[in-house]
Amino acid sequence: MLRRARAGTFLTFLLAGLLCGVWTARMPALAAKFHADEGAVGVVVLVWGLGALAAMQGLRAVLARFGSRAVLRVSLPLTALSYLGVAFAPDYAALLVAVGVFGMAFGVTDVSMNAQGSVVEQAYGRSVMSGMHAGWCVGAMSGGLLGVATAAAGLGFTPTVLMAALAALPAGIALGPTYLPDRARSRAAAGRRTRMPLAVYIIGGLAFIAFMTEGSIADWSGLFLHDELGTTQAVAALGYPMFELAMLFGRLVGDRLRMRLGTRRLLAWAGFGTAAAMTVVVTAPSAPVAIGGFFVTGLVICTVVPTTISLAGSAAPDAPAAAVAQVGAMGYGGLLLGPVVIGFLSQATSLRFGVGVAVLLALVVGFGARYVPLGGRRDVAARAPLPVPEPEAGTVAA
Repeated sequence: MLRRARAGTFLTFLLAGLLCGVWTARMPALAAKFHADEGAVGVVVLVWGLGALAAMQGLRAVLARFGSRAVLRVSLPLTALSYLGVAFAPDYAALLVAVGVFGMAFGVTDVSMNAQGSVVEQAYGRSVMSGMHAGWCVGAMSGGLLGVATAAAGLGFTPTVLMAALAALPAGIALGPTYLPDRARSRAAAGRRTRMPLAVYIIGGLAFIAFMTEGSIADWSGLFLHDELGTTQAVAALGYPMFELAMLFGRLVGDRLRMRLGTRRLLAWAGFGTAAAMTVVVTAPSAPVAIGGFFVTGLVICTVVPTTISLAGSAAPDAPAAAVAQVGAMGYGGLLLGPVVIGFLSQATSLRFGVGVAVLLALVVGFGARYVPLGGRRDVAARAPLPVPEPEAGTVAA
């Protein structure tokens, strides 16, 4: 049952990453379809993030009451359905509405799948969250490569997004039975509002910066390569899948690295390494150099987000799903703010200057790693696996 749950959660991350990978890789095609400049694309990203944040308000209480399994079974198929609206939007105004709805559904799915990942990790009794997030990288890379293939074939934004949505809908429904029920101790807090410890908000602050950095790279890599370095749309679409390919490699070994190096040292190396790699990107004289920089960036930044989610789940042991929801909401604030800030900075100056903000953000992660609360006396101590939670009375076992 644990293996099935781990595989199901991995595939859920993969599916969510696929949808985002297509969306990100074909951002130049979106701009071309709606005749949108950098500022208008920034507004699209802003609306998507606002939709996600709006849906997250109150999500802590919903997860505490119903559990991540029940929420995820509904939100994942709804995310695929909302993606259809993005594909068929006839004009820019309709696109903003569709993107807002997609953002709401995706935000709930993102937090719920991370909460489910925390349930699985606690059942295993050791760090497995980085491996879960490797599924996101597989999906995002696959979506990015789909974007490359469709761009090379001359397909526009609409048919590309439509193909991804039609593939994601039945897959999202099929994954529902694989999820684990949340721990009974967590669900016992459903009748009252759980007060989060200070450690959760400190971890959330780091997640804010980490998400801001990742989102900035993901949303602007294609336009950076296309507009600043003069590549074709097909070559520009390579930036994001290369970034995600490197993140996949790093996350496949991320749990072992964390056990060997310790959480704080791992985060410090990730922050300083990201700053160095992004310096290569913003000073790159050609597209191959920039793409190589994006690859190295993905290799070193990949462990930051899963580590913050893992820390959140252990910082509030009586309400891990609610803690993950809180950190996820704070992270989405960074995911929302980063690309928008870069969009408006790029419009006022240049994309090189705007994307360079990621260097400063990465340095904050590196210097701030020493202050991250670990939720215990020992860093990543080995623990015995917890028993798999049984379904509550009145529920049907998956």
